[in-house]
Amino acid sequence: MRAVVLIPARYASSRYPGKPLVPLIGKPMVLWVAELSAKAVGKDNVYVATENAKIAEVVIAAGFNAVMTSDTCLTGTDRLAEAALQIAADIFVNVQGDEPIVNPDDICKAISIKQLDMAAVVNGYCWISEDENPNSVNIPKVITTENNTLVYMSRNALPGYKDEKYAPKRYKKQVCIYAFTADELAAFKNFGRKSELEFSEDIEILRFLELGKTIRMYETQPGSLAVDVPEDVAPVETALRRLHGV
Repeated sequence: MRAVVLIPARYASSRYPGKPLVPLIGKPMVLWVAELSAKAVGKDNVYVATENAKIAEVVIAAGFNAVMTSDTCLTGTDRLAEAALQIAADIFVNVQGDEPIVNPDDICKAISIKQLDMAAVVNGYCWISEDENPNSVNIPKVITTENNTLVYMSRNALPGYKDEKYAPKRYKKQVCIYAFTADELAAFKNFGRKSELEFSEDIEILRFLELGKTIRMYETQPGSLAVDVPEDVAPVETALRRLHGV
């Protein structure tokens, strides 16, 4: 089976325009993600899906593959569905372009789990650290069964409780590594719109629940950090310096 990494990189981000090209310790963020992805699947199997020529130029100049997509994609997963039409592969791994400290081992783990259950969508999670606020709307919280099948995902702090003594001791958060087949991506895009829950939560994987897909969640390494807004840059740069000694 051929597994490739697809990195959605939208220039016209509503919360942070130009985010994929934001320099982190002097290197565009999308290249940090591409280089780490290459450690998992090899450079030839890393593709950046974008609507922006400048992003494509930066990616190609660094020796990676760029796939041009339309500027009307509803979500990053819709963008990957467009890109997948141009790539021959059995497994498409979505690695978000705003998570520059993604662990290559976690990408490999997603591929391995997908190979064992090609009928299920695969997605990562880790435990929210003590330094993070579970009530932050920038952190999608993950609700699973005890065997790590996704039940729901929300920007609210879930699971809920009616008495303080029943409060969860810790919360799971989504890590944006996903594994799909081409057919799953096509079905997602052919839904034609955001589902009601997806629209309310602004969490695109919820659309797969409308499609009746089983979503296997798997635990990744802790310490996942994403750049959602400009204020996230400083802590991510600190983490990069710690990890890479730069």
